[in-house]
Amino acid sequence: MDIVIEILAANAAETEQRGRLASTSLKAAKAVGAFALRTPATHGGSWATATTVADVIAAMARDCPSTAWIVSTCLVSKNMITFGDFPDHTLDELFADPDALFCGVGAPTGRGESGPDGVRVSGRWAAVSGCEDATWASLGTIVDGEFALVLVPTAELSVDHTWDMAGMRGTGSHSLVADDILVPLDQVASGHRVHYPPDPKAINLWGLSVLATVVGATFGALDVIGSMFASPRKPFMTSYTRMSDSPGARHWLAEATTLAQRAERTMQALAARIDAEPAVTPLENSRMQQERADAATDCRAAIERMLDLHGASGFATSNALQRFWRDVAVAGRHPQLNPYLAVEGFGRLLSDAT
Repeated sequence: MDIVIEILAANAAETEQRGRLASTSLKAAKAVGAFALRTPATHGGSWATATTVADVIAAMARDCPSTAWIVSTCLVSKNMITFGDFPDHTLDELFADPDALFCGVGAPTGRGESGPDGVRVSGRWAAVSGCEDATWASLGTIVDGEFALVLVPTAELSVDHTWDMAGMRGTGSHSLVADDILVPLDQVASGHRVHYPPDPKAINLWGLSVLATVVGATFGALDVIGSMFASPRKPFMTSYTRMSDSPGARHWLAEATTLAQRAERTMQALAARIDAEPAVTPLENSRMQQERADAATDCRAAIERMLDLHGASGFATSNALQRFWRDVAVAGRHPQLNPYLAVEGFGRLLSDAT
């Protein structure tokens, strides 16, 4: 894994510039089985625990948040498939390569009509991370008036390059477009053949994978600051000879580190809870959402401290710190980490329980 991390770090800037994973990063992630974390064990995958998922994604995000994000969305897309009642031969085809990259989105922004040969599907799905490199897409679709999960080879879809964001630029989260494509019936699950929305445990796992990217990226930023403290650099316009001579700088470093470590502990505790509990109550589910949001807020606050320490030079496009800052700012605002909705839902359930 260490050599893979080195590869991701060496290609992180290229990944951002290309707007999709650098080819060497893609190969490295595949080589260590990162895309097989939620390939069923019966098809050569690991079906990893939540703790393993969090550890792997956070470790990768420490050097390339975009690669870690693609690992996360691949995991979610593969996990989505298990909520459909697909025949064995379809699953055998899907997971012929357990390390294949999948993409997808559950929002049913496509429409389909059943016919004798299959389902005719048209539609557009936004923010499909990794869609240019994925082999399969799992897509929420309204088929004959019902929610359905449709599995489509990405070669049959077109990509509309709509992803133009301040952060997470390397994820290539563009829009996928289907124009009256024919999907075989055995690649469509609807009605009683699909169990969607998924159970809270699955949703918490997906939220955990999002949080792990944010936590890992925060520690990547902390690595940049650690290197700065170890260098001869000193606070500008002071008599200090190095950063560590300043009590204020040491205080800010301690605060940033404390916030990052608190977020990491929250992530680890959430992972352990997901692994230990087969089901969660609505109140517990809401509490976990609140804790995810709090951890993401800690990460954003930590990086603000780090930017204070580095000063304006931290915003140079050649400085990795500003990339981590932008990635955390964007990824940390994913719906799974939304702080005001988390506290709203938790407060409502607490009020209902009294």
